[in-house]
Amino acid sequence: MPLEDLDIHVTGVEATVRDTVHRFAAQVLRPAGEALDKLSPEAVIDADSVLWSVLSQYRELGLGRPDGDLSAEEQARLSYITSEELGWGDAGLAIAMGVSGFPRMVALQSGNPELVDMVKDNLTGCWAITEPDHGSDTLDFHGEVRHEGTSHGRPNVIARAHGDDFVLSGQKSSWVSCGTIAQAAALFCSVDMGVSELQKAVFVVPLDVDGVSRGKPLDKIGQRALNQGEIFFDEVRIPRSFMAIPPEGYDAAAGLVLTNANTGMGTLFAGLARAALELAIDYAKERKQGGVPIIQHQSVRSRLFEMFRKFEAARSLNRDVVLSNALNQPRLEYAIASKVTSTQTAFEVASEALQIFGGNGTSREYPIEKIFRDARASMIEDGCNYVLGMLAGTRL
Repeated sequence: MPLEDLDIHVTGVEATVRDTVHRFAAQVLRPAGEALDKLSPEAVIDADSVLWSVLSQYRELGLGRPDGDLSAEEQARLSYITSEELGWGDAGLAIAMGVSGFPRMVALQSGNPELVDMVKDNLTGCWAITEPDHGSDTLDFHGEVRHEGTSHGRPNVIARAHGDDFVLSGQKSSWVSCGTIAQAAALFCSVDMGVSELQKAVFVVPLDVDGVSRGKPLDKIGQRALNQGEIFFDEVRIPRSFMAIPPEGYDAAAGLVLTNANTGMGTLFAGLARAALELAIDYAKERKQGGVPIIQHQSVRSRLFEMFRKFEAARSLNRDVVLSNALNQPRLEYAIASKVTSTQTAFEVASEALQIFGGNGTSREYPIEKIFRDARASMIEDGCNYVLGMLAGTRL
């Protein structure tokens, strides 16, 4: 049973877009996600995999691209409307579609036409920030949560200035989303400019150049439709013009990207929570125990209400954050609050939904166990919720 949306300001255009994306989520994303979930990580990215058809159909919808004819508020509203539907359909595929646009987003921030032209609309991209030895440390831009008197250690990937070029060496971790299939990377890394201390910068890097190699696609508990894997740089030479964000702009750019990423995660996983809740309500109306459908038992109705309450609260917070960040100065602490709230809610609602399904909830014949696994991963990716909470706390 689809839940009613309390937003009384939905326009006719927004309703049409929402319904179109919902059909895509129901008819394409959900069945594809369920099929990909059963495959090996290698089979997920095979040439004949349904993954490529999904990505192609997503691009044809034209989502995720700024529309100059719309106001900032209109674009923000369409963003949370469509992203929630995609998260409802399949969280892993929704993340893959979102992260694919990161190189283009960074190129647009740079204002460099060469970089913008290099990352065409049909290109699959990735956000290459996470590193094997650092994890969430890469998001602690100012060292706000590390222990006093310590450092995060030497970075894994370093870009060394060499004449008119940079030379990239090192490894990004196996958690890079779309890492083994991306054609270009929004590369966040350290830079050796020949001064005493390493700095940081952002590059747009085509991944078909000499010296780039990939690891095996990661085998995970959840979000198995989302390809993730290592990227290795072995003396990769790129022109200086590929630097999209120089060191002096890194902190601001990285903070903005993290703000957008966390807000997006909040939207997607509000959608997943909704999916789990709707499945639980439908199942409770069908499953009989004690002589009646279990929804007639007070304990079940009470648990469904708690799931409903948590979902609506997470959705409302996320929508306020999306609009505020679009219309005002973006605030990372609010984006983190949305991400942590939505992912925690998604996990709690999915867990309770699985309990309502009972033994059937543990069977792969029913969709709820996959949704439960997908939700669990969300509390770690794009920054561990605990670390993100500490970062947000320093801004209060």
